[in-house]
Amino acid sequence: MKRVVAVALSCCGVAPSFAQRAPVLQQVALPHAYYWREMYVPQVTSGPSAVTWSPDGAELIYSMQGSLWRQQIGSTVARQLTSGPGYDYQPDWSPDGRFVMFARYASDAIELELLDLASGAVRPLTRNGAVNVEPRWAPDGSRAAFVSCVYNRRWHVFTVIPASGEITRLTEDNDSRLPRYYYSRWDHYISPTWSPDGRELLVVSNRGHIHGTGGFWRMDATPGAPLREIRYEETTWKARPDWSPDGTRVVYSSYLGRQWNQLWLMTADGGDVFPLTYGEFDATAPRWSRDGRHVAYISNEGGDTSLWILDLPGARKQRVVVTDRRYREPMGKLRIVIVDRDGHALAARVSVSGPDGRAYAPDDAWRHADEAFDRAERPFEYSYFHTVGTADVTVPAGGGALHIEVWHGPEYRVAHADLTVGAARTVTRRIVVERLADLPAHGWWSGDLHVHMNYGGAYRDTPAHLAFQARAEDLHVVEALVVNKEQRIPDIAYFRTGPDPVSTSRFLLMHGQEYHTSYWGHIAFLGLTDHYILPEYAGYPNTAAASLSPSNADVADLAHAQGALVGYVHPFETPPDPADTTEPLTHELPADVALGKVDYVEVMGYSDHLVTSRVWYRLLNCGFRLPAGAGTDAFPNFASLRGPPGLVRVYVKTGATLDHRRWLAGIKAGRTFVTNAPLLEFTIAGHDIGDEIRLPAGARLTARVSLRSSILVDHLEIVGNGRIVATIPLAGAPTAAHATVSLDVSRSGWFVVRAYGDRARLPVLDIYPFASTSPIYVTVGREPVRSTEDAAFFVRWIDRLMVAAGAHTGWNTPQERNAVLKQFADARGVYARLATDAR
Repeated sequence: MKRVVAVALSCCGVAPSFAQRAPVLQQVALPHAYYWREMYVPQVTSGPSAVTWSPDGAELIYSMQGSLWRQQIGSTVARQLTSGPGYDYQPDWSPDGRFVMFARYASDAIELELLDLASGAVRPLTRNGAVNVEPRWAPDGSRAAFVSCVYNRRWHVFTVIPASGEITRLTEDNDSRLPRYYYSRWDHYISPTWSPDGRELLVVSNRGHIHGTGGFWRMDATPGAPLREIRYEETTWKARPDWSPDGTRVVYSSYLGRQWNQLWLMTADGGDVFPLTYGEFDATAPRWSRDGRHVAYISNEGGDTSLWILDLPGARKQRVVVTDRRYREPMGKLRIVIVDRDGHALAARVSVSGPDGRAYAPDDAWRHADEAFDRAERPFEYSYFHTVGTADVTVPAGGGALHIEVWHGPEYRVAHADLTVGAARTVTRRIVVERLADLPAHGWWSGDLHVHMNYGGAYRDTPAHLAFQARAEDLHVVEALVVNKEQRIPDIAYFRTGPDPVSTSRFLLMHGQEYHTSYWGHIAFLGLTDHYILPEYAGYPNTAAASLSPSNADVADLAHAQGALVGYVHPFETPPDPADTTEPLTHELPADVALGKVDYVEVMGYSDHLVTSRVWYRLLNCGFRLPAGAGTDAFPNFASLRGPPGLVRVYVKTGATLDHRRWLAGIKAGRTFVTNAPLLEFTIAGHDIGDEIRLPAGARLTARVSLRSSILVDHLEIVGNGRIVATIPLAGAPTAAHATVSLDVSRSGWFVVRAYGDRARLPVLDIYPFASTSPIYVTVGREPVRSTEDAAFFVRWIDRLMVAAGAHTGWNTPQERNAVLKQFADARGVYARLATDAR
C-alpha cells in the first residue's frame, strides 16, 4: 500500500547510539585488534590449531573445534579430552606426562587451566579476567611461562607455579616512542620458549623496531632481566619459536623473502637461517619432539588447517589424519539440507549453536566467528560456516535445543529452525529459504568492492573457494584487492587484468589492488588493464618508502592511465574535525575529490556508515558527483572477522547481462545503492538513481520510495542537500514500505534514500543495518550546487593536510614535498572558490 508522506525538514548530524555490540577481548589495549585477534590469539577452527608432544614422543595433544584431543602417532583415532565450557586452545604437556596446561576462552576472557590426564579434572591457574595465552612448561615442570595482557593491557611474559598459583611478571614496560601504525608505541613480549636447562627464555619482541611483531630476544627467566636480541625479522604474530631439546637450534615460522609463512631454523644465537619447508601456504606453530627428531606443526596447504609431522633429518612429511573422533559425551548427527522454494539446493551461510552458546560446524568446514557481540544476547560471538546446500554436523545429544540460522544474502529471507538430537541418532532438517526479491532480473547485480582473499589468516583461500563463499552469500561480483601485509603481498601471484577463470556468466571474480598508504588514506583500483602498481605504499617510516610521495593523487593518475576506477575505502569510524588539533587529520579524500581523482567512495565499508555519510554529504553539497560504493574489507581466510564477503555490498544497474566493464561504468555513473540487508528503490519524477533532472525553475516533484528487508530497520528517510527532507513511517514489522513523497525543489541539489537500524541485528554482522542510494541530482536553472559551510570545512581540512605535509621529515627531496603541497594548494583553491561562489 502506498502512502503520501508529509515532508519534514531536519538535520542529518545526529546519529543513534549503537552501544550494544562491542568487540571481543576488550582487555587488550592495542591498535588494529582484527590483526592480533586473528594472527595471535587462538580461534576456533575445524582443523587443528596448536599441538604438543607427549614426553615419550608417542602421542600428540592438539586443539581442534574448540576442544583438546589426544591421538597416538600412527593412529587415526582421536579422543576428546575437554568439551567446555567455552573453547579450549594451545595445550602444553607437562614434562612428567601427568598434566596439560591450556588456554580456555569463556566468560569474555581467556584463562589458563590445568588438566589432570588421569582423572580428567580441570582446575584454574589464572582468574584475572585478562587474556592469557601461550602456556609453556619449564623443563623441570616446576613452573610455566605464558603471555598475558593483565599488566597495563599489553602483552608481557609471566611465569606461574602450578603448585601454588604464584604468578610473576618477567618483562618490563618500555615506551619506544616509535611511530608504529599497526602496533602500540609500547613494546610487547610474546611467544616464550624455554632453554633446555630452564635458565633462559627466548621471546619475540618489537623492542627498537617499527614494523612487525619483532625479532628474537634471549633473557634470563627472572623478573626484569635484560634482553639480548639475537635476530631481527619483521614477523607478524606467528613466529612462535621453539627451542630444540639439545639447545643448539630454534625452529620458527617466517615469511622471510616470500608471501607465506614456512618453517625456518636458526641457531640458538641467531646466525644465518634457512627454511625447512617450502610452499605457497602457511606452516606455523612448530613444536619439537622431546628427542629432537621430529617437528609437529600446523599447515593450511589444503585450505583448512591440518596437522603434520616433519622428520629431521630427511624432511619426510606425514599428515596426522583423524577418521574416528571419540567424544567425551553423548553426541548425535544433524544433517541440514537447504533448498529454495523450487527444491533446488542452495549454497548458504549457516550458524548452529547450542543453549550454552557454543557453536558447531561440519568437520571439514571453515569456521568463522564475528569480531563483536552483544553480551546481553549471547555468551560468545556469532559463529558460522558456508555450505553448498547440505551440511553434516556432530552436535551434543539431549542437552537442549539447537538453533539453526540460514542466510543467503539480502534478496532472501532469513530462515530459522530449532530442534534437539538424540544420542547416536541422525536428524535431518530440510530448510526452505524464501526469496524476497530478484534484483538481477531487473538489471541490478550485487558486488563487494573490497575483499582480500588471503591476508595472514588461519586458512588458505583460493579463487575457487572464494567463489564458493560468494555463491553462499548470493554475491555476483567480488573485487579481490591484492594488497601488502607489511613486507609481503600474499595474493600477488593471483593478480590479473581480466576475470579470474572461476568467473561465470553470473559471477565475476576480479583481482584489483588496494594502495596502502595509511597516512593519506587507503584507495582501491578496480579494472587495472596492464600491471600492478608498485611500490604498494608510501609513508612507511624507516623504509625506502618513508616519503609521503607519491601522494594518493599521483597514484590515482597511474591507475586512471590504466583505465581503472579509483575509490576511497573504509573512510571514517569517527567524525573528522579539522578544528580538533589534538587528533591527527591527514586523510587526503577531500583534496583528491577536488582534483577530480576519485570515482567513488565506500559509503559502506569497515567504518561507520552514518559517519562516513556525513562527510559524503558535505562533498556532494560542494557540487561533486560522487557515487556510493560498498566494500566489506573482508578477510575470508580469517577465522575471526567482522563479516564475510558481501557483508556490505553495492548493487549496480547494468542490464540483463553481467559484464565487468559495464558494471564499472554503472558505478562511475552512480547507478548504485549500497546495503547490508535493506533493499531500496527510489525515483524522482520518473528519474532513476544516478540521473540528473534539469528544471527551468523551482517545482514540486514526486518521489517514490520502496523498502524491502529481511532485517528490521527503524528509519527510512529521504536526505536532500545533507538534510532529512522526508521521514517515511514504518508501520507494524518495519521490513517493508512503499511511499509517494512530494518534494519542494527550489534550488539545485541532490537526494538520496537511506534506511538504517538503531542497533545491530543478526545475522547481519555489522554495527547496524544500513542502506543508501547514490544521489539523484536536480539542477534548477543554471544554479550550481554550493554550500559555503561545507566548502569552508574542507578548506580547514586541507589546511591541516598542508601543515602535516610541511612538517613531515621523511621526504626524499624538497621537490617531492613542494609538488604535494602544490596539489593541496590547488585543491584548497577549489574549495575556497566554492565557498566564495556560494555566498
